Amino acid sequence: MPMKATDILMEEHQVILRVIAALDIWANRLNSGEPAQPTYFIEAAEFIKGFADGCHHRKEEGVLFPAMVTAGLPADSGPIAVMLAEHEEGRRFTRSMRQAAEKVANGEIDASNDIVTNALGYVKLLRQHIQKEDYILFPMAGKIIPAEKQAQVNSSSDQIDQEIGEGEHHKYLALAERLELDARQSYEG
Repeated sequence: MPMKATDILMEEHQVILRVIAALDIWANRLNSGEPAQPTYFIEAAEFIKGFADGCHHRKEEGVLFPAMVTAGLPADSGPIAVMLAEHEEGRRFTRSMRQAAEKVANGEIDASNDIVTNALGYVKLLRQHIQKEDYILFPMAGKIIPAEKQAQVNSSSDQIDQEIGEGEHHKYLALAERLELDARQSYEG
């Protein structure tokens, strides 16, 4: 049975995918020798850190995954371990992309290749990661987590959203929309 918490996580995936599409456009432009502002990559890293990691992964790692472990899934092997490892890999790509973009912003043009490598690595990782969560892990969660525990997962996820605050959430949604629009305009222009 689908859970409200996983439905919300899947909706958040759609927002993350929009930013990933923008990153893909900018990284490919930069890779082909066209200009792409380093601020795009810095702002994308800010979105990833604040929304994807600070909100979305917080709910997965702090609420959903522990509930799945309690329901019998191992934490140190199998799907949970893979998802956690991919979250860490995504954080490394994001940190490296941001550092490279800051170098380019400070005149170190040679760091452009590092932006491309890390941005495209993140894009590829996250597209596959989201597919695994949406089509394998989240449906599995709905099957293995007992109904009474699902209510607790939903409540705990809601609590995280309340702690983050609606204003902060809207800030990241607006940032995602702007990043997507900037990428589309730069692609068309």
